[in-house]
Amino acid sequence: MSEANAKELIDVFDRRAERRNNRRQFFRNAGGLGLGLASGTLISACGGGSGNNASAAATMAPTDAEILNFALNLEYLESQFYSFATTGAGLPASMTTGVGTMGSVIPGQQVAFQDPVVKAYANEIAKDEREHVTFLRNALGSAAVAQPAIDVGGTDPNGAFSNAARAAGLVGAGAAFNPYASDNNFLLGAFIFEDVGVTAYKGASPLITNKTFLEAAAGILAAEAYHAGLIRTTLFSKGIDTASLVSSANAISAARDSLDNNGQDDQGISGATADISNIAPLDSNGIAFSRNFANVLNIVYLTSSAALKGGFFPNGVNGSLNMSA
Repeated sequence: MSEANAKELIDVFDRRAERRNNRRQFFRNAGGLGLGLASGTLISACGGGSGNNASAAATMAPTDAEILNFALNLEYLESQFYSFATTGAGLPASMTTGVGTMGSVIPGQQVAFQDPVVKAYANEIAKDEREHVTFLRNALGSAAVAQPAIDVGGTDPNGAFSNAARAAGLVGAGAAFNPYASDNNFLLGAFIFEDVGVTAYKGASPLITNKTFLEAAAGILAAEAYHAGLIRTTLFSKGIDTASLVSSANAISAARDSLDNNGQDDQGISGATADISNIAPLDSNGIAFSRNFANVLNIVYLTSSAALKGGFFPNGVNGSLNMSA
């Protein structure tokens, strides 16, 4: 081998090593598996681990099972919200069992929809989210995590929806925000979740190694993006007659942005001028934003600091990817 070829080969290996080290450092900084440590024990999504194996895992990217289980937690949350909004009942117990502690749900109520279009949209999304739960549970098999405790109640001034609305300035101290009270409240409640799901799946997609799972995740990402676009479009359309609805949605976006510790990656539904909307929140290249799991947990835990629980997940999520940043 010539000296030039040898140098080229060394450069290739050096670049690979650098990328590997950067990748591992990214997960340590962004809330990787090292943030799954609780009381000195690494809790894996598929039953746990300890000792040297756990220490080694803490420096590696999450596995496909861990990523899918994290997504399953989010799908439980969305599915419960839409299920209560459309039927007045949550998911059956048969769809919530699995690894980890199965939690109860602080329930919502059926929305007395006045607009048949909003009702049809809600029913469609509820069906899709239920199918996402079923798909992920089937894909994970015996490794699927149980549904954790979830708060989708609407009448408690100290409940998750009320605290989220308070963070956005929609309600004052001691007041409740009930996303089931009206069509517009339902749309604002849905807006809290939908953009988060899009950014979560986009952030996870480069980490999935199994091509079948990657294709499925891309499909769910597309579905969540359709849902988010639908909710944003409906809010913007109704906001033409009710300007406060647009400002409320924009305030929710700003609250998410202040929580996620991920820079300026959230956008409201209005554009720079009155004659343009902002249905698709994109960067300067026209590309949707990404969030890693810790950024996502900041939003659903309703905290801007490291935490293992809070907000819509009172006892945290199940699985190893469980700490906000």
